[in-house]
Amino acid sequence: MKSRWLLSLCLIPFLFMLFVGVSLKQLTSPMPIVEPSKIDVLYGDSIYKVAQKLKEQRLFDYPQLLIWYARFTDMAQKIKAGEYEMVKGDTPLTVLDRIVKHKVIQYKVTFIEGWTAKQAIEHLQKQDGIVSTLDDNDSYLSFLHSLKGFENYKTIEGWIFPSTYKFHRGTKDRTILRRAILKMRDEVDALWPKRAKGLPYTDKYQVLTMASIVEKETGLASEREQIAGVFVGRLNKKMRLQADPTVIYGMGERYQGDIKVSHLREYTPYNTYRIRALPPSPIALPGLESIKAALNPLENGMLYFVARGDGSHIFTKTLPEHQKAVKQYQLMRDKNTYRSTP
Repeated sequence: MKSRWLLSLCLIPFLFMLFVGVSLKQLTSPMPIVEPSKIDVLYGDSIYKVAQKLKEQRLFDYPQLLIWYARFTDMAQKIKAGEYEMVKGDTPLTVLDRIVKHKVIQYKVTFIEGWTAKQAIEHLQKQDGIVSTLDDNDSYLSFLHSLKGFENYKTIEGWIFPSTYKFHRGTKDRTILRRAILKMRDEVDALWPKRAKGLPYTDKYQVLTMASIVEKETGLASEREQIAGVFVGRLNKKMRLQADPTVIYGMGERYQGDIKVSHLREYTPYNTYRIRALPPSPIALPGLESIKAALNPLENGMLYFVARGDGSHIFTKTLPEHQKAVKQYQLMRDKNTYRSTP
């Protein structure tokens, strides 16, 4: 009897180690994942709930093993809510590690240079995983005013930096916009001390306004500084900018794809065929290169440009030269539409 008791006693550690070995093998074996899938961990979910979700998806048949492991290693107390990806080759332990380290699925949204703020925000709100909290211009402005240093602006236009931003499911639209606005401010602040002398700007917001016009007018990146130079030169000479994109912006929803002579004659705060200054705000999202061009334009006496029709422009110094270029490149346009810009 004594020998049997000793044998049983000796078998206990062996059986325990066997159990541990078999358990680890189960926990470290790839789950039957054929294509990428997801597991949603909600706020308040325990390790028990996580293990059960793996079982419900028919990925792991021994949830209690994962529960014991997580509790033994103190990982059970570190479960974080989120949306997690599971891919071929994943094991229960790699998924648990991902959840504990909060390696959630990352989504992306890209704001494009030349979009209006409204276009950017509406695009953002269409993204899967984004929670929309803003719904009109008043809410856009209220949100902008909630940011320190932006209390006195009358529009959010121009403040959204065009770039790609990552986020996870459940992120609010204002969270992404805050990042984009602060990035725009930081980029302008960094470039402002490097600006050329004699620029006709009273503040940094006017730089964004000029940059937005340059953004909308530029067809070739190589012409960006020259286009900025034309507009800066015209402002310094108290000439009207006569930039077609400002007319379009001032028309708002009425713009139907073309500009008529009557539109050029119509007064709006943005119609630079009528006002002898920059518009009261940007007209689009200016990209970094357009901001740089607005701060360091190529000023070589050119005051006019006309589109060739291939994205490039002819730049001239005098009105007669400009009129000649207009006749050469835009003679066939309908007489009731605009002829050139500026």
